[in-house]
Amino acid sequence: TGLRVPILFLCLSAWAAVARGEDPYLFFTWNITYGTVAPLGVPQQAILINGQFPGPNINSTSNNNVVVNVFNHLDEPFLVTWNGVQQRKNSWQDGVLGTNCPIPPGKNYTYHFQVKDQIGSYFYYPSTAVHRAAGGFGGLRINSRLLIPVPYADPEDDYTVLIGDWYTKSNTQLRSFLDSGRALGRPDGVLINGKSNKSGGKDEPLFTMKPGKTYKYRICNVGLKNSLNFRIQDHLLKLVEMEGSHTVQNTYESLDVHVGQCFSVLVTADKKPKDYLMVASTRFTKTVLTTTAVIGYTNGKGPASTEIPAAPVGWAWSLNQFRSFRWNLTASAARPNPQGSYHYGQINITRTIKLVNSASKVNDKLRYGINGISHTDPETPLKLAQYYNVADRVFKYDLIQDAPAATVGDKLTVLPNVGNITFRTFVEIILENHENTIQSWHLDGYSFFAVAIEPGRWTPEKRKSYNLLDGVSRHTIQVFPKSWAAIMLTFDNAGIWNLRSELLERRYLGQQMYFSVLSPERSLRDEYNVPDNALLCGIVKDMPKPPPYSI
Repeated sequence: TGLRVPILFLCLSAWAAVARGEDPYLFFTWNITYGTVAPLGVPQQAILINGQFPGPNINSTSNNNVVVNVFNHLDEPFLVTWNGVQQRKNSWQDGVLGTNCPIPPGKNYTYHFQVKDQIGSYFYYPSTAVHRAAGGFGGLRINSRLLIPVPYADPEDDYTVLIGDWYTKSNTQLRSFLDSGRALGRPDGVLINGKSNKSGGKDEPLFTMKPGKTYKYRICNVGLKNSLNFRIQDHLLKLVEMEGSHTVQNTYESLDVHVGQCFSVLVTADKKPKDYLMVASTRFTKTVLTTTAVIGYTNGKGPASTEIPAAPVGWAWSLNQFRSFRWNLTASAARPNPQGSYHYGQINITRTIKLVNSASKVNDKLRYGINGISHTDPETPLKLAQYYNVADRVFKYDLIQDAPAATVGDKLTVLPNVGNITFRTFVEIILENHENTIQSWHLDGYSFFAVAIEPGRWTPEKRKSYNLLDGVSRHTIQVFPKSWAAIMLTFDNAGIWNLRSELLERRYLGQQMYFSVLSPERSLRDEYNVPDNALLCGIVKDMPKPPPYSI
């Protein structure tokens, strides 16, 4: 009889959770510390999560509640952002300096967010200072619920592949370069899951495959500066998902993965049983940096060939690859209805915003900006200032124009850059790059339809080239040199959301801004209240909390 009470209690607890209709919870405790790593053979200080570099994978399913208690054991403030997680109604959990006070040294903060109506491959990383150059990043996957059909058979296994360029200098050294007005220069190497193969294919296999079986590889560029080309010796990559969208399943010999982007591919072990190399190499750089990792067949005999498959050259190839990416209109993503039931191409555009990136000197120091404004983070996060009704003491809205002058980037002004967007409007954003280097742009809180990337300058006539049927819904888009990209989305997620360059030095030196999307209702149907455990800083630190939103 002693067992009956606990079992009855467990049954009642489970019934109560079902009755409340709550989705499952995943709990994590993360200790953020410094440690020494030497991925390129040079010992250097890295940021570890629970002693791991890269950090642990978060393996979730659509609609799960994710609770991460982050203890900051570093000697400076720290935040984590969840790249691509939309944080519906909940920009409080976005983990960027426009929404959150950083976690002070010796303190902790518990993130609590729901991966609502999302599937796909993502990653997290530190958003403070230049901490991303020291680690603190890891994979984050959102699996489909069992009830929702996936447009391919279950793979034998599911692997996360984090590729990125890397510096051997510490993040504090790199930050001091940027603070003194210097650019970072070229990275020292490329890593795959925190390692660089220095033994020419003689390393232990990073991944293994059984002959005849098919495997899923989730490839994310978690680097700082360079686009990377990813390929596997003698094996084709079948693209199935990209940043939360099922794609038309084309096969590729290699994929260009720009900074901040994630792709899921299927790879079948249908070749001679031995070892093979996966390769990641820099694109659009004078000096090509390359690294490899070993994939072993379980019955394999013999090492990988030392002959590394050639990478594509030039960006026209990369642009053509982008044009081949198509949204899978018949597949269901996080919800049962097919992706293509949302006809984005038939929605009237209510506003067009053109954003031009530029580099310039401010007080003899290098800065980057958008439409002439180089963003700086005020001590009081924008979202908190807005919620506490003191925004006018912290920043001004709408400093930039929707249609900037041709000379807009010649001079930069350093100020917080916040634009208002009317809730639930369908907006076209043109990202125009007048510079000679590739850009990579990411928007928090949303997925957008990537409808075009073209050389030259944008004009309204260029809309004729848009893909208004099956452009992929995603969160990060590249813009080639002297080119533009067009994205479209409905701003239906209330909050303050970061649009940023994914290139670390550009973001740190001002190439980012925030969109304020306010619900006029001040209703919990549209946005959650500030969390009870929110860290407070700046001018709101000791202010009384405003009256909460209600239904």
